[in-house]
Amino acid sequence: MKNTIKYLIICLLAFNLTSAQKKGTKVLFAIVDGISADVLEKIHTPNLDAIAHKGGYTRSYMGGEKDGYSETPTISAVGYNSLLTATWANKHNVWGNGIKNPNYNYWSIFRFAKENRPELKTAIFSTWLDNRTKLVGEELPATGNLKLDYHFDGFELDTIAFPHGKDRQYIHKIDEHVTNEAAKYIQAEGPELSWIYLQFTDDMGHMYGDSEQFYDAIKTMDDQIGRLWDAIEYRNKNYDEDWQLWITTDHGRNVKDGKGHGGQSDRERSTWIVTNAKDLNPYFKQDNPGIVDIVPTMLRALDIQPKKEQLWEIDGVPLIGKISVAHAKATLRENKLELTWKAMGPSENLEIWITTTNNFGKGEVDSYDLLEKVKSGKEKITIDVSKIPSDFYKIVLKGKHNATNTWAIKK
Repeated sequence: MKNTIKYLIICLLAFNLTSAQKKGTKVLFAIVDGISADVLEKIHTPNLDAIAHKGGYTRSYMGGEKDGYSETPTISAVGYNSLLTATWANKHNVWGNGIKNPNYNYWSIFRFAKENRPELKTAIFSTWLDNRTKLVGEELPATGNLKLDYHFDGFELDTIAFPHGKDRQYIHKIDEHVTNEAAKYIQAEGPELSWIYLQFTDDMGHMYGDSEQFYDAIKTMDDQIGRLWDAIEYRNKNYDEDWQLWITTDHGRNVKDGKGHGGQSDRERSTWIVTNAKDLNPYFKQDNPGIVDIVPTMLRALDIQPKKEQLWEIDGVPLIGKISVAHAKATLRENKLELTWKAMGPSENLEIWITTTNNFGKGEVDSYDLLEKVKSGKEKITIDVSKIPSDFYKIVLKGKHNATNTWAIKK
């Protein structure tokens, strides 16, 4: 009898352990188009505020390194792809809304998920079809014939259900359609990784600039986010799941009237992040993160571990958990490589790796050499590179908790 009871206890513990292992974090990220941080901060957004109260709010940026090698246009599709791939346009190669020739060697979060954890269920809800077919590149040979589990998009092409008009209200109706389906699907199915894109705010910004019409569109967006938040809360309560919601925008607006964007003014580069995530690190709270930081955060939350070669190409760093280093920058002066960075914790050993090629962008492999070891707390170093002369260097700073990269190009 004792042996039977002991066996049952062991089975019960094993079942509970297996169940716990299966209950990983689930992630929904949302892009709401074209809202600069200064505008969001003055509009009443009770749902975003409630979510931020659970986790946090921070200003962030779009646009890469201003006047540097990674400077990136503050244009919608460019921003979406920087968020999807955690790289700037010099890598992902999307420079405008035409999405002419994406470099799929830089994987999207969806490909990372499917290649590393194929059991994860994925979904996209979008006002714009190209987000899935061109940026994510579903079912294209160049993305390994990536296949999502569910999508709900392309309604801008349906002029019967959503007749087009100059007032752009059909985009609002599509956003509503997409939001309601996303909330319904998430509540019923609970996919591990989902993306929702809403467009109407940018349309109102283009038409009216800084105006009551634009501000009302932001209030409408907040209501839509509230429906998604309700669906997540339902999953948390009824299925005992752990969900992270990440909300951001793709660009800000111009200084003159708020109607345009695409340049490198502070306001056009100004974005923001709202999340309910708990384990936010000091980098999120104090260091003006970029939209490229959201994907490495989601990778960490989903326990997805890409290959080293891929991690070393990611331009962002995680916003949750411990990190070692961020804000790497390199300057090449004659034969001297000047590196700076910010240590994000106690001083630790930092490895500096270097290559003079960019084969990764062509789908090949770069050969790195360990150039130096240094204490992260120094936050700068000058290295003589006369023995490896080049007009181009790709540098990786590797710490205990993360790695980050930068380029140096001879001018």
